[in-house]
Amino acid sequence: MGIQHICILGGGTAGWMTAAALSHKLQKSGISIGLVESEQIGTVGVGEATLPHIRYFNRALGINEAEFMKATNATFKLGIEFCDWGRVGDSYIHPFGDFGKPVRNIEFYHYWNRLRLSGHDVGLDEYSYAVMAAEHGKFHLPDSDTKKIESTFSYAYQFDSSLYADFLRAFAEHRGVKRTEGRVIEVQQDNATGHITRLKLDSGEYIAGDLFIDCSGFRGLLIEQKLSAGYEDWSEWLPCNRAIAVPCEASGKPLPYTRATARKVGWQWRIPLQHRTGNGYVYCSEFVSDDVARETLLGSLEGNILAEPNRLYFKTGRRKKFWDKNVVAVGLSAGFLEPLESTSIHLIQEGITALVELFPNGHANDLDMEEYNLRMELQFERVRDFLLLHYVATQRDDSDMWRYFRNMSLPDSLRSKIEAWLSRGLVPAYERGVFLPPSWIAVFTGQNLLPRGYDPRANLLSRSRISDMAHILRRTVRETISRAPDHSDFIRSYGAAIPELVSGSP
Repeated sequence: MGIQHICILGGGTAGWMTAAALSHKLQKSGISIGLVESEQIGTVGVGEATLPHIRYFNRALGINEAEFMKATNATFKLGIEFCDWGRVGDSYIHPFGDFGKPVRNIEFYHYWNRLRLSGHDVGLDEYSYAVMAAEHGKFHLPDSDTKKIESTFSYAYQFDSSLYADFLRAFAEHRGVKRTEGRVIEVQQDNATGHITRLKLDSGEYIAGDLFIDCSGFRGLLIEQKLSAGYEDWSEWLPCNRAIAVPCEASGKPLPYTRATARKVGWQWRIPLQHRTGNGYVYCSEFVSDDVARETLLGSLEGNILAEPNRLYFKTGRRKKFWDKNVVAVGLSAGFLEPLESTSIHLIQEGITALVELFPNGHANDLDMEEYNLRMELQFERVRDFLLLHYVATQRDDSDMWRYFRNMSLPDSLRSKIEAWLSRGLVPAYERGVFLPPSWIAVFTGQNLLPRGYDPRANLLSRSRISDMAHILRRTVRETISRAPDHSDFIRSYGAAIPELVSGSP
C-alpha cells in the first residue's frame, strides 16, 4: 500500500512549514497528514530573520505576500549588517544581491579588484544597490528589466516566527491536516524493521503513521531518542552554545536589514519588525557567564523590554542521519547552526524541499534515504563553513574567544576556499549550497581579507575604461536610490502594514 498516513511530531515553524508544504503538494494523493504538538512543551520561537529563499517557499504555496507580511508583522530585509567583526569599529553589509553588473560576462568585482590593487580606494559596497538601499532605509521590489541596476538585488523578510507558524497552521488545516494536542509518552516500533509504527500520547490516544517527520526540536524524540541516528558535534569550530533572546519596543522606523554586532564573547542580533525589535545574544559559556551575557544584552537594548528573556542551550552540529528508517528529521531535530546568517528557517525549507522531491512512490527505499542524507549533509556543512568564515576572518585579539579563532585549524573545505580567494579573488561556486559567491565576497572584503592578485580576464579592458565604468556605476546606484521609496512607506503602500507600524521619525 505504500505511504498512506504521515505523522508530523511537533509544531512551531518547522512543523507547520512541513504540514503546509506536504498538504499542498499531496492534496490529491489520498495521503492523510496529521500533526501532534503539545502546548505544554512550546517551541523555541526566536528566529525572526530569513533568507530570500523563503519567498519561493511561500510563492509555491500560493501565499499572497502582502497578506503574509501583515499577518506576521513583517518587514523587508535587504541583507545583514555586521559590526565589529573584522576590527572593532568596522561595519559592512552582506547584501542579498550582486556587486554591480557583469561586463563581457565577467563579474564586476573582478574589475574592482584590479582597480583596488592599483590604488583605487572606493569600497566594493558602494557598487551594490542592495547595500546602498539598506543604508539609506529605502526599499522597492526588484525591477523585472535585467538591464537596470534596480534588478540586481533580492530580498527576504523579518517577521514574528510564532505568527508565521499560526499563519501556516491555518493554511495546512484548511487543506486537511489534522492537529492533535498531546504529549508523547511512548514510541512503538515494528520488531522486524525497526520502523516507528505509532505514538502513544498522555491522553491514552495512539497516533499511527507510515512516515514520521520529527520536528520535536533539540531533543529529537524520534530520530535520536528512539532511533539513535547519532549527532556530529561541531563545537570545535562553532563553540557558541547558548543564547538569550528578548523583544523590546521599536525605536523609530524599522530598517530593511538585520544587524549582528560582535562582542568580546559571541555576538548580538537586532531584528526590526513592524511592531517591535527582536534582540538576542549568542555566546560561549566557556568564555562568559550567563549573568554577564544577560547584562550585556539588556544593557544595550534600544527600548523597554516586552517579555522576560528566553534562554536557549544548544550544541552546534547535525544528525549523522537526517532520514533513518521511516523518520525524517526537520528543523532543530536535524541539527543546529547558530543564527548568524539567518539560516535556521532556510535549513527547514531545504529539508522539506528535498523530502518533496524524493517523496517515495510507494515505500521508501535506501536510495531515497542516501540521496536525502547526502543533500542535507552538504547544506549543513556549507553553511557551517560560511558561518565560521565570519569568526576566522578577523583581526581581533581582544579576548580569549577571538584568540581561539585566530589559532584554529580550519576544515579543509573552508581553508581551500580562503586560499583560492586570497591568491587571485576566486570564489568557487557549488551546485548545492545556499550562499553564492557575492555572499562570500561580502564577508571577505568586509572583514579585510583581500586578494593578493586578480582574475586575469579583468585585463581585457584598459584601466582607464574600467575606472570610468566604475564611476558611472557608482553614480547610477546613488541617483537611483535617491528616487526610491522609504522602507516604511513602501510597506504601507504595499498593503502589508499593521495599524501599529511605526510612523514617526527615527
